[in-house]
Amino acid sequence: MAQAPQVLKRELGLFGATMMGMGSILGTGVFVSIGIASGVAGPAVILAIALAALVAICNGLNSAQLAANHAVSGGTYEYGYKFLNSWFGFTAGWTFLLAKTASAATAALGFAGYLLNLLGVDTRDFIIPLGLLAALVLTVVVLSGLRRSNATNIVIVSITMSALALFVITGLPKLVDAGSENLSPFFNPAGNPVANLLQATALMFVAYTGYGRIATMGEEIRDPRRVIPRAIIVAMFLTMALYISVAIVGVGVVGTEVLSGVTQSQTAPLEIAARQFDFPLTPQVVAVGAITAMLGVLLNLILGLSRVLLAMGRHRDMPRVTTRISSNNATPYVAVLIVGIGIATLVLIGNVKTTWSFSAFTVLIYYAITNLSALQLKGAERLYPKWLAWVGLAACLFLAFWVEVHIWSVGLGMIVLGLIWHAVAQRLAASSETSSDIQQ
Repeated sequence: MAQAPQVLKRELGLFGATMMGMGSILGTGVFVSIGIASGVAGPAVILAIALAALVAICNGLNSAQLAANHAVSGGTYEYGYKFLNSWFGFTAGWTFLLAKTASAATAALGFAGYLLNLLGVDTRDFIIPLGLLAALVLTVVVLSGLRRSNATNIVIVSITMSALALFVITGLPKLVDAGSENLSPFFNPAGNPVANLLQATALMFVAYTGYGRIATMGEEIRDPRRVIPRAIIVAMFLTMALYISVAIVGVGVVGTEVLSGVTQSQTAPLEIAARQFDFPLTPQVVAVGAITAMLGVLLNLILGLSRVLLAMGRHRDMPRVTTRISSNNATPYVAVLIVGIGIATLVLIGNVKTTWSFSAFTVLIYYAITNLSALQLKGAERLYPKWLAWVGLAACLFLAFWVEVHIWSVGLGMIVLGLIWHAVAQRLAASSETSSDIQQ
C-alpha cells in the first residue's frame, strides 16, 4: 500500500505567525531597498512606499483568504494548483523560488554590509564571505526545527523593531532642523518622474511581501482560518507605519543622494544616516538592528522557500527527494539544504541592486497569480470583496514591467525555462505511474 504523505506539525499561534511575518518583512525592505528606491525616485520614494503598501494590502488580504481556505505548505503554488491549473501553480512556485532566493541573497549581503560598518571595516572584500557564512549558519538553524527557528525569530524581530523606533525618535530633531531642504524637488528630475515613481513602487512592493510567509507556512499554523488573516493584517499595518516613518526621517535628514550612494557601495544606508543625528550610540544600535533584521529575513526566507520546494516535490514538479521530512515531522531537511545552496550561489553575485530588482519582477508575477486564484473563490469561501483581487491583479501585472528591461527580460526567460521543465517533469511522472500500473 502507498504511504500517506508526511505532514508538518501545527505549532504556530497568532503571535508566532505575526512575528514570522514581521521577521520576513522587516529587513532588506527597510534597511536596504529604501536606499535603492530613493536613487530611482528621489524623495518621492516616500510616495512609492505608500503606493506599494496599498498594492501589498490588497495582495495580503487575498493571500489571507486563500490560506484560510487551503492551509497547506506552499502558498500560491498550492492555490494555483487548486483554483487554476498545474501551469499557473507551477509558475507561482517557480517564480517564488526565483524571487525569494534573490531576496535572501540580498539579505545576506545586507547583513555583511551592516556588520562591516559596525566593525569599522571600510572594504567590500569581506561582504561575500560574510554573506555566505550567514546563509550557512541560518540553514543549520532551520534544519534544527520550527520551534527553535520561531524562538530565534522572535528575538530578532524584537531587536529590529526597537532599533527602528530609536532611529525615528532620535532623527526627528534633525528632521525639524533640516526642514524641507532634502525633500525638494520631491520628484527625481532625472528621467521621467512617473516612470521613476512606478519603478520605485515596484522595488518597494517587494519590501512588504514577507507577509506571504504566513500563508506559505499554513500547514504549521493552528486554527488557520482565524489566525492567518489576522496575522497578515497586523503585520502589514505595523510594517507600513514603520517604513513610512523611517523613510521620512532618513530622506529628510541626509537626502536621497547619500542614501542611494551608500547602498551601492556599502549596503548600509540607515546606519550612515543615523551618524548625522548626533545622538550617542544610535548608529551602533541601528547597525545591530539591521544585522538582526537581515538575519531574520534570511531565516524566514529559508523556511518559506523550503516549504514551497516541499510542496513542488509533492506534485512531482521537483524531484521526490525534496519531500523527505525529518523523523519528528518538523523539517523538510532535503529542501532546506537545496535552498541554502541556492542562496549561497546568488550571494556570489555580490550586487544588491541586481538581486533586488530581479526579485521585484518575479515576486510581482507570483502575486498576480495569487490574486487570479483569489478570483476563483466561491461566496462561502470569500472573506473580502472580489474587487480587491482585481485591483491586486492589475497592479501586480502593471508594476512588474517597470523594472529595468534587462531584468524583466531575464525573468521572462527563466519563467519559460521553468515551464519547459514542468512539461518534462509531468511527462516523466506520468510515465513512471504508467510503468508502476503495468508492473502491478
